[in-house]
Amino acid sequence: MIKQTSAIAFVNARIIDPATEYDGPGSVIVADGVITDVTLGHDTPAMPAGIRIVDCAENAIIPGLIDMRVKTGEPGHEPAETLKSASLAAAAGGVTSFVVQPDTDPCIDEPAMADFILRRARDIELVHVYPAGAATKKLEGKHMAEIGLMAEAGALYFTNADEPIINSKILSRVLSYANGFNALIAHRPKEPWLSEGAVATSGEMAARMGLSGVSPLAERIMIERDLALAELTGARFLVDLISTREGLDSLERAKGKGLEVFASVSINHLMFNEIDIGDYRTFFRLDPPLRAERDRLALIDGIASGLIDVIVSNHSPEPAEHKRLPFSESTPGALGLQTLLPALIGLHHENDIPLIDLLRTVTQNPAQLLGLAAGRIAKGAPADILLVDIDAPFALREKDILSKSKNSPFENRTLQGKVLKTLVDGRIVYEV
Repeated sequence: MIKQTSAIAFVNARIIDPATEYDGPGSVIVADGVITDVTLGHDTPAMPAGIRIVDCAENAIIPGLIDMRVKTGEPGHEPAETLKSASLAAAAGGVTSFVVQPDTDPCIDEPAMADFILRRARDIELVHVYPAGAATKKLEGKHMAEIGLMAEAGALYFTNADEPIINSKILSRVLSYANGFNALIAHRPKEPWLSEGAVATSGEMAARMGLSGVSPLAERIMIERDLALAELTGARFLVDLISTREGLDSLERAKGKGLEVFASVSINHLMFNEIDIGDYRTFFRLDPPLRAERDRLALIDGIASGLIDVIVSNHSPEPAEHKRLPFSESTPGALGLQTLLPALIGLHHENDIPLIDLLRTVTQNPAQLLGLAAGRIAKGAPADILLVDIDAPFALREKDILSKSKNSPFENRTLQGKVLKTLVDGRIVYEV
């Protein structure tokens, strides 16, 4: 239930704010939808009479998470997920803003559809929901969509979702046009012919399981083309869901040239590898497919070094009838909104990466890429914040999953880090 509040003071907290590089004790006051005061250290701030005081008991106050890659079933496939059920899962997981992919039905390839997503989010009144506009009409890769008009309508960036734009001339036109108003273009690096029919990464594991595999080079081939076009046009470009060591090599060279290129990675590819599909469990049937352990470790190194800019949930709900099939026949996808934060905390503990650096990939970095004021704890910033017990363990059960679909690869796993309160514009939209 959403609780309307006038003003709240969070005292005795551990503030973790990547934007200011601060990780230490402090207090935060929110009122009228914004952060009105931040006090660092153990001093108690001056507070007006009647303000609600929350003793955080040294639990963490962090910026609300911003998830740049979320699929919902609305419009068109509501049995899988609605914007409301996705928003409920997001609030419980500490995601205060997320961006809907354009592969809805109808797809988000015109201003009216972008406006529909924004209006529905306002009606639901939980978390911030933004549209990503289609880069090409109907996601067919043949004709450029109305990028400029969708940007005016509120689309935050443009992508063909999981459908690669095969025609290099079309992608070049999209990048050139987008560069005229500094729009961000995201593209999946998936060479279509090499990837056709593949459900796993080629190698010993796929061969032993009898699964059709695709070489990691299929990703590198498309990344090399895309980065060359980004260099040609000067556009802001996001390598969407990078997943291989070879792809990281290409990305590092492009960044070394000073190109305005960025990369995102799915939390699933940081947490799991191809061994996890060993029992043919379809919750691990993903796109891109899970990779070798060497790739997973390279991706973690890419996060630690800052080479990879953003971690996403790649939330892709699929109903049971799409998953209760032989592995090769099942639909790829996994839930992620509700487990993104505890998975990040798990990465922190298992790989000795500072938590503040991991949080940067889901707060400050996506906010800067998307031009959002959120993602930071500062006076005047939107009061999109979380109170989190970082040390609290919990087991994710199917009954706890708030999405309409239940295809979580984290089901029945013990995770660490429990969201205690989620605030959006100063409103408590989730609490335990």
